[in-house]
Amino acid sequence: MTAYAFRRLLQVPFVLLVVYAGSVALVAITPGDPLATGERELTPEARRAKEIKYNYDQPAFKRYFYTWPIKRLLIDRDLPAHRYEDWTVPEIMRASLPVSLQLGLFAFCLAVVGGATVGILSAARRNTWLDYLSVALAMVGVSVPPFVVAAALLFVFGLWLGVLPIGGWGQVSHVVLPAVTLSLPFMAYIARLTRAGMLDVIGQDYIRTARAKGVSPRRVLLVHAFKNAFLPVLSYLGPAAAAILTGSFVVEKIFTVPGMGTHIVESISNRDQTVILATVLTYSAFLILFNLLVDLAYGLIDPRIRLGKEG
Repeated sequence: MTAYAFRRLLQVPFVLLVVYAGSVALVAITPGDPLATGERELTPEARRAKEIKYNYDQPAFKRYFYTWPIKRLLIDRDLPAHRYEDWTVPEIMRASLPVSLQLGLFAFCLAVVGGATVGILSAARRNTWLDYLSVALAMVGVSVPPFVVAAALLFVFGLWLGVLPIGGWGQVSHVVLPAVTLSLPFMAYIARLTRAGMLDVIGQDYIRTARAKGVSPRRVLLVHAFKNAFLPVLSYLGPAAAAILTGSFVVEKIFTVPGMGTHIVESISNRDQTVILATVLTYSAFLILFNLLVDLAYGLIDPRIRLGKEG
């Protein structure tokens, strides 16, 4: 297992390089002038000063693959943002990433606990009203776009009932609506995976043996069946955790959450290349990390996988 983790870690720089190169290609071919202010046209002197400040006076390959990501972002930590005169990219990320992580962690726990609970109850009460209701709710959660859910929650709990704030950040109540909105699609999918896994496992021989030995139904479901039924869910948690913990563009923008999602939306609108590329690297690193953790957790949960890899 240690050797496998080490090999996967060696692949991380190459994967990040491929993702970053693809992002650079997309940024480079995007129409528009990244130095334009959106107001009056820059004078030649002002434009030259901006080119020097943002390293546009350098060859494109050097700027994108050395100056910005290595020298100015990682070493000097002074990579400027095009649309924030007083903020650098590292400062933006230090301020916004913890916000997205807090929101994402709450939404992730809600999605896992809620989805697994609904899936177990649905499988245990198969072909009852509870099963039909959970399946219907899961279909709705997967099908309805987040911005529709956000609008509905804002209207009901923010405007109609007035029990929760409709936006902002800094209090526990500010987390509830965006976290619920962010977690619902993932919760629905986890519920479907859990239900399918539980139904597949419940009919196997070792479950019947456990029941014949007099093991309580609750222990059979939660200990014997759920452990193996959770493996398909576990494979989904890697990309799901990366998507949730780095924040949702739409959700953060709707609820005015000052996270990375809000900044990436604004940077794309303003062609802020430094913020875009730094955010892509951050998202990619999270995605690779969580996928690695999922692969390692597979071996801990199912010894057959661990033994197969060692063999």
